[in-house]
Amino acid sequence: MATSFVFSSESVGEGHPDKVADFISDSILDACLSFDRTARVACETLVKSNTVTVAGEITLPKLQDKKTGKSKPIDAAFNVNDVIRGAIREIGYTHDDDVFHADTAFINNQLTAQSADIAQGVDARRAEGKKTAEQGAGDQGLIFGFASDDTKELMPAPVMFAHRLGRELTRIRKSGQVKWLRPDAKSQVSVRYVDGRVTEIVNVVISTQHSADVTHAEIEQFITKEVIQKVLPAELLTKKTEFLVNPTGKFVIGGPQGDSGLTGRKIIVDTYGGWGRHGGGAFSGKDPSKVDRSAAYMCRWVAKNVVAAGLAKQCELQVAYAIGHPKPVSVYVNTFGTGKVSDEKIAAAVDDIFSFKPADIVKQLDLLRPIYRETTQYGHFGKAGLPWEKTDKVAELKAALKK
Repeated sequence: MATSFVFSSESVGEGHPDKVADFISDSILDACLSFDRTARVACETLVKSNTVTVAGEITLPKLQDKKTGKSKPIDAAFNVNDVIRGAIREIGYTHDDDVFHADTAFINNQLTAQSADIAQGVDARRAEGKKTAEQGAGDQGLIFGFASDDTKELMPAPVMFAHRLGRELTRIRKSGQVKWLRPDAKSQVSVRYVDGRVTEIVNVVISTQHSADVTHAEIEQFITKEVIQKVLPAELLTKKTEFLVNPTGKFVIGGPQGDSGLTGRKIIVDTYGGWGRHGGGAFSGKDPSKVDRSAAYMCRWVAKNVVAAGLAKQCELQVAYAIGHPKPVSVYVNTFGTGKVSDEKIAAAVDDIFSFKPADIVKQLDLLRPIYRETTQYGHFGKAGLPWEKTDKVAELKAALKK
């Protein structure tokens, strides 16, 4: 008997309050890395109404006096307020009727230096009570990575389809083609699987913020014909596929005017749409010494190469770290019964080829550069051009399994 089930995933637009917060945090991170590749950054953002609060820890060694240890303020490197306003402007909160606006937002800056206790655990140097001089993990934590042959991006279909809808909405809005579109938006796609394969799209939900001068009928018609039917695979849309466009009937008040936003609150949207497991750590605003972020990218890179090599249809990795310790305390591989060889053999090949030490992850993926604003919107995975999306270890994995 065939196994059939429906799985749903969501995505959110650039103007969603939580994504506004993520983008501000990653914009500050990129500004720090542009100034100093050795920057340590943990930047959290809260947005509500016309207020932005940034808080966290930033250390820029280039600003520190080597003799006294004292540091100049961050504004000696770049203007934090200008970075924040630029991020809001890029998202698109620039209309005269926007309560949350790039030019008028009140900014509350609560950024301080990184804790010296955390720094000594992460830094590649000896310290009292630290068992190694190697760079250690910035915190303990569980991190997962996943890949699936559902789509060409080797991502689960529901979340990838939801991201495609959101990206197209943003493209249309920023092109100026449709004047009534506004930045806040959400999408959701429900996909039917039969015996592990995608067979149809059951339901599509899109909610988009809009100006007050457009009718619901106009919105529904445009989104259905110009977004859903042009973006999603035609062979998966059936006569029974249900389209729900702005199902509340009105979405004029959106963004931080309608709801508060926080960095790191869309971790399932950022990863695999709920299909792969999640360790709980957020990404945005964190430099790559934080394994919440860098090891998640590493695990995605490894899992994607396993699937791209044809060793499994699905692959999930879990790694776990102890703060200040350079090696993971565990590395686990699971192919959910889809592997061409045993999970143990794949894990052994992974161990031969990849290093999960924090310092090695940074080197292997070249992470000490300002690439993080590119990751913020529409998922951190499945995007061409990002280093963890390369499938450059396929040949090595195949060769290792022949030994």
